[in-house]
Amino acid sequence: MTKVAIVGIVGLPASYGGFESLAENLVCNKSDNISYTVFCSAGNYPEKIDYYNGAKLKYLPLSANGIQSVPYDILSLIECLKLKPDTILILGVSGCIFLPIFKMFSHSRVITNIDGIEWKREKWNWLAKKFLKLSEFFAVKFSDVIVTDNQAITDYVKQEYGALSSTIAYGGDHAIRNLDIKQSKYEYALGLCRIEPENNVDKILEAFSKVNERIKFIGNWNSSDYGKNLKLKYEDYNNIELLDPIYDLDSLYEIRKNCKFYVHGHSAGGTNPSLVEMMHFGVPILAFDCVFNRYTTEDKALYFANESDLVAKLNGYPNEARLNEMALAMQEIAAEKYTWVNVVRKYEGLF
Repeated sequence: MTKVAIVGIVGLPASYGGFESLAENLVCNKSDNISYTVFCSAGNYPEKIDYYNGAKLKYLPLSANGIQSVPYDILSLIECLKLKPDTILILGVSGCIFLPIFKMFSHSRVITNIDGIEWKREKWNWLAKKFLKLSEFFAVKFSDVIVTDNQAITDYVKQEYGALSSTIAYGGDHAIRNLDIKQSKYEYALGLCRIEPENNVDKILEAFSKVNERIKFIGNWNSSDYGKNLKLKYEDYNNIELLDPIYDLDSLYEIRKNCKFYVHGHSAGGTNPSLVEMMHFGVPILAFDCVFNRYTTEDKALYFANESDLVAKLNGYPNEARLNEMALAMQEIAAEKYTWVNVVRKYEGLF
């Protein structure tokens, strides 16, 4: 039996982001010869169960996000010194500043998914960026295996550090539900993301404020001044509907299934889970023009560079035949590359 500890997520059951969905699917689709221990942030789980789908859950009294993510990850690694798992899967680089010390006392194999190029995100101040860059360096230098979720980040790690990494993206097929829903397609575009500057939410909303197309945009509008200001500015437009976060996959399924096309503004972070999830729905995708999104969609989506470019695309996007061709291409790529069976198999190969 191979014992694996997962460090760096909010916890299980998953209800937050891409890393949590990854951990959930690793646990739920595991081989019989692997056992998991998953570290969880106690504050996010009023009901603290001991096991989830066979995985042992260990609760820590710190937040997995924000400034507390650093001591949260470090405390998880200290606990791993007692657990002595065969392999530790670290998701994100926050606590990797501790790896040089940890490796002096542990024989566990360390596999780190460095996420996107976190230190480049606009939301961090200069000090946080310096810290995250140093953590990234330690992650690459002191991990036994580095995982990246996008070929562009694999190329970055090779160029920046001269290191090889394994490219493993995310699955998105969990978003497809076996539900009989009323079809009402072609009424609206859909946006879905954390409301952060690098996701270009301001550019997307401003573009839609200048066209007749409708959009439903789902996100955590009340979690930052950026989001609150955008909500205040755009919530009264008749063609813009701003929805609070929806984590229930069945509820999301109906909204996703019935959208006309999907608008994806992410400019950082590698392969974005929300993008690969939407690719499984077989709808046209308008994505921000960056190397990450082009790799994910294999250059077969429609891309916009800025607000005015998006307005032009919305006013004159391709004819129906071209849109159908694009939608089919997204679905075919997703079925080939972004299924959890393939992702879990690749991770277990590393374990």
